[in-house]
Amino acid sequence: MSSIFNKILVILFVMGPAQNFGQSSQLTSRLEVYSIESNDREVIYEEKGHFEAPNWSLDGSYLIINQDGLLFKIKADGSTKSQLKTGEAVRCNNDHGISPDGKLLAISNNDPITDAPYGSSRIYTVPIEGGKPKLVTSEYPSYWHGWAPESNAVVYTARRNDNFDIYRISIDGGKEERLTTSPGLDDGPEYSPDGRYIYYNSMKSGKMEIWRMKSDGSEKEQLTNDRYSNWFAHPSPDGNYFVFISYHEDQGDQHPAMKAVSLRLYDLKTKEIKSLCMFIGGQGTINVPSWSPDSKHFAFVSYDNE
Repeated sequence: MSSIFNKILVILFVMGPAQNFGQSSQLTSRLEVYSIESNDREVIYEEKGHFEAPNWSLDGSYLIINQDGLLFKIKADGSTKSQLKTGEAVRCNNDHGISPDGKLLAISNNDPITDAPYGSSRIYTVPIEGGKPKLVTSEYPSYWHGWAPESNAVVYTARRNDNFDIYRISIDGGKEERLTTSPGLDDGPEYSPDGRYIYYNSMKSGKMEIWRMKSDGSEKEQLTNDRYSNWFAHPSPDGNYFVFISYHEDQGDQHPAMKAVSLRLYDLKTKEIKSLCMFIGGQGTINVPSWSPDSKHFAFVSYDNE
């Protein structure tokens, strides 16, 4: 998630009917899989309505999406869809992900807090098979984005003192650690598989670009610098690439839905960027980790509002 506008918009999405998205009841959401080897994309599941943010299970057998405040499992071949129970957390937004050890699912839930002008999202964990949520962040708004490789901590975006920055906290709760301090939005933190770096997107340069820093928050480095608005870098499990979403027109610190976007691949060895595919998407397309365990595919959501 990103700006105040988008965070409030997500609350409206999960608390209201699906037709609020795009002001149309004709929205079609498509869960797609992209092959790095063949450069082909395949729709594995679609339906009328609005769903978002696929995670791929560690055994590759299913994906997790959010829809209408709930989480659902979809078999990797798209054949079945079933709800993943999250207890009283029934206002889940599109920030969720599976721990590296495969035991837990981190979720972000828009809690029913009345005095929350900038959003009431807080982070919880639930067992991977579903169950009672355990609170991780007491402060709000907090939006999950990444797991530490040891599955003992999470990194997330949070608004504190009128600024959105990146934080880390133990999954047992406690004191949060601030990792970025620059004015403007820092968002989408995600660890490299070896834990050395945290990738994120930031307005630090004056427009939205992909950055990385050491896991302790030091040595911040800008990785992209082009005409696009670049968001949500997701490192592949083998550590060779990261995939990210690019808006074709500058969006400032917003990442709205129903825009012309491309998915692009950054080669971490050569530093070359390859454009993969273009479609209508944006908000909810690929804001969470979505690589297959073998690093050969990743999942994303595209939209059709006709």
